Amino acid sequence: MPDTQKQVVTVGVTGASGAILAQKALALLEEDPRVARIHLVVTETGQRLFAEELGISAGDLRQLPARILDRAAAKIEILPNKDVGASIASGSYSVDAMLVIPCSMGTLGAIANGISDDLVARAADVMLKENRKLVLCVRDTPFNRIHLENMIRAQQAGAVIMPAVPAFYDHPKTIDDLVTQYVCRVLAEINLPQEKMYRWTGHSASKEAKA
Repeated sequence: MPDTQKQVVTVGVTGASGAILAQKALALLEEDPRVARIHLVVTETGQRLFAEELGISAGDLRQLPARILDRAAAKIEILPNKDVGASIASGSYSVDAMLVIPCSMGTLGAIANGISDDLVARAADVMLKENRKLVLCVRDTPFNRIHLENMIRAQQAGAVIMPAVPAFYDHPKTIDDLVTQYVCRVLAEINLPQEKMYRWTGHSASKEAKA
């Protein structure tokens, strides 16, 4: 497949709990031959999240992708969150899809209300105005009315709201099983279905019971 047909994906990481979700998404995108480039933007609280939940310190920000993957990152370009003049801040730059994983309620609120005061929010705003795929992996509980109304606003503007809710119908045995299934569902939303994703085909026992 020529590079011109491969996807360019932006990944935003914010301070909501769930650094492992971002790590898995970046690993699968890095391995996916259908992906040409990944633009990674991590907020300050997102950097703290990696440190607190995964023991990954930012240090030199340019080295963060390799620290996240625990290997060299060939496709990932890290962009400072304060750089609102970066390529992904303009609709004239072609990005196929964007994930915010995990997405804090603060970032959701900024996106839902068009407050583009950092690169994550501005890049998401660009995706909406250009009618491109934006998936917000919101991570908080319980939701208050402000959270719910912001989800509705973002969804009505074109975003996909995918709360970080685990599935159990695939009988997960490990945390990695839960994380992988969720992230695979997220990637399927941006037209990158994964072979690792469990797909429900119906329960034979329940069918027999009804027969």
